[in-house]
Amino acid sequence: MRTLSHNFNFTPQDSLFYKTSPFLTLPFFNVGLPINNNQIFCKKAKNLRMDSSQGISACAQQKIVIPNSHNEKLVGLLHDTGSKEIVVLCHGFRSNKNNQIMNNVAAAIEKEGISAYRFDFSGNGESEGSFYYGNYSHEADDLHSVIQYFSKMNRVVPIILGHSKGGDVVLLYASKYHDIRNVINLSGRYELKKGIRERLGEDFLEKIKQQGFIDVGDGKSGYRVTEESLTERLNTDMHEACLKIDKECRVLTVHGSGDEVISVEDAKEFAKIIPNHKLEIVEGANHCFTEHQSQLVSTVMEFIKTVIVKNN
Repeated sequence: MRTLSHNFNFTPQDSLFYKTSPFLTLPFFNVGLPINNNQIFCKKAKNLRMDSSQGISACAQQKIVIPNSHNEKLVGLLHDTGSKEIVVLCHGFRSNKNNQIMNNVAAAIEKEGISAYRFDFSGNGESEGSFYYGNYSHEADDLHSVIQYFSKMNRVVPIILGHSKGGDVVLLYASKYHDIRNVINLSGRYELKKGIRERLGEDFLEKIKQQGFIDVGDGKSGYRVTEESLTERLNTDMHEACLKIDKECRVLTVHGSGDEVISVEDAKEFAKIIPNHKLEIVEGANHCFTEHQSQLVSTVMEFIKTVIVKNN
C-alpha cells in the first residue's frame, strides 16, 4: 500500500452523537473481475478472510425502498446497528448493491457498530427505472434522495462511498450539494471521454450520429446507448466538478496499481486538484480489488473510523 499524497485539514471537534476525527474542519450536516466483453463484473460477495470482517452480517439487514425525484423506487439494504450515523455505499456501472465490494465494506462498517446502506441506482438491480449509459447527474440525484430520506428519519450521513462509476457519482454529489464532508472514491475515472471505445467500438461517434443509438451486447443482457446519454457522459467534466468540492470536504481515493479498466493515473489526477485529499494505491490490485479485498476494506475502515469514533 502506498500513500502518494496526503493533504487533509486537521481541526478537532466533538459531537453529541459521535466523535469526529481531528481531520475534520466543520461539523457533519444532518442531511438527508474480470471484464466480459463490454461489461465490468465485480464478483458477488463472499466471506472475507481478514481480521476486520468476515463478510457476514451480524445484524438484520432491512430492505428500505426510497423514492427518487422521478418517483422511481430505489431499493437498498440497511445494515442497522442503531447508530445515528449511516454510511451510504454506491455501486458502479451495470452493477448493484450486492457486489463483492459493497457487501464486504458494509459488513466491516457494521462490525464497528456503524450503520451502512447499500442501494441500487435507478435502472439497476432491484430499483425501478430504465438503465441509461452515462446518467451521472441522475445518479447523483438518486443519492441526494437517499440522503434526504435518512435526514428526515433523524439520521446522519457523514460519509458517502462509491466504486468505479459510483466513485465519480459521489464526487459529483459533493461538488453539487455541499452537504457531505467525507467522500470515498474507489477506482473512479477522472477523464470520462476515455473508456468509451472499449465498450462501443472505435467508430462509436459515426455510428451514433447515423442511427441515434448503439446497441451493446455483453453475453447476458445488452443495453442501448442513445446519443443523448453518450453526450451526457462526454459533457461530464470531473476536473471542473472536483474544483467545486468544498475545501472542508475530505476525499479519500483508493485505486489499484494493476487496474485494467481505469488507469491508476486517473487517481493521481484527482489528487492534484482536490485540495483536501488523500490517495492510497493498493499494489497489484485490479479494478474490483478481486484479490485485495482485505487491503481495500482495511484502508476504507481506517478512514471511516477517523471520522466516526463510537462512544462506548
